[in-house]
Amino acid sequence: MSDLKVFRLGADGQDVELRSSTVALEVQLQRRVEASMEAMLGIRFLASEYPTGPWHRGRVDSLGLDENGVPVVIEFKKGNDSGVVSQAVSYLTWLKSSHHEFEALVRERLGSEAAESIDWRAPRALCIAAGFSHHDRVAVGDLGRAWPIELVRYRIFDGGLLSLQLVEPVSAAVSQAAVRRPTTPSMPAAAAEAAELPVVGDVPECLRDLYGELDEALTAAGELEVVVLKHYIAYKRLLNVASVVFRPSPSHRALLVYLRLDPDTVELEEGFTRDVRGIGHLGTGDLKVRIASSADVEKAVPLIRRAVEES
Repeated sequence: MSDLKVFRLGADGQDVELRSSTVALEVQLQRRVEASMEAMLGIRFLASEYPTGPWHRGRVDSLGLDENGVPVVIEFKKGNDSGVVSQAVSYLTWLKSSHHEFEALVRERLGSEAAESIDWRAPRALCIAAGFSHHDRVAVGDLGRAWPIELVRYRIFDGGLLSLQLVEPVSAAVSQAAVRRPTTPSMPAAAAEAAELPVVGDVPECLRDLYGELDEALTAAGELEVVVLKHYIAYKRLLNVASVVFRPSPSHRALLVYLRLDPDTVELEEGFTRDVRGIGHLGTGDLKVRIASSADVEKAVPLIRRAVEES
């Protein structure tokens, strides 16, 4: 991974590289991210320094629930710390054994609806630090989908700027392989899950082919992690870039793509794009794109590229 470089245009018209640094105290970084966690990471903040009990004997720096309803533990390190990955695994172990406790916390902070919609299939850990070693990246890659851990590198720049850079979408290759394999309508849900297939209903063959084209367009637009969720498939970096929902009924056979794009910047086309701000829907994103044909996929490519570039 190359170092992030940030430049500011000077009064003389020349770009000047901004010097980066790290925080003096770990808690400074933690409090700043916690205050804007939803905007920065797509995670609703739940608790800080949460105790994990006598067996795990620790405190999770931050607990949250992401935009897909997935529980998240977040650990902060002001510098480089080779123990951050093992710590994240320990806290994920605690989280997976503490469903009722976590659900009670979500109910208290976010309400009953959020608590009832928690997706427990793959709780995540986010490690935010000044840097990570080669061994950290190898360990995280080897842990795979069983222990989804994401490494995020931070930097502080002059003028109060904070950058958060995903080191690598570690589970992307596994997830993409999972969603590209076709499902069989007669396959039981348990068998599909064991085969790493998305359990999103009985999708007709024509819709599966169309989804394959859409998947190629999305993954070609940039390095995205593909996460198979209960009701939709998310394409994400730190936050969701696109959410794909299947609509297989004969009268409305289509794929619905919700993009993280401002609808005010798009020339809306009836039957193809729609502003869904303030309208409840599965997935995340303010711009709805209806994909019913290969031509629609091609027409959606510029919007997909924009969503990726702006994420």
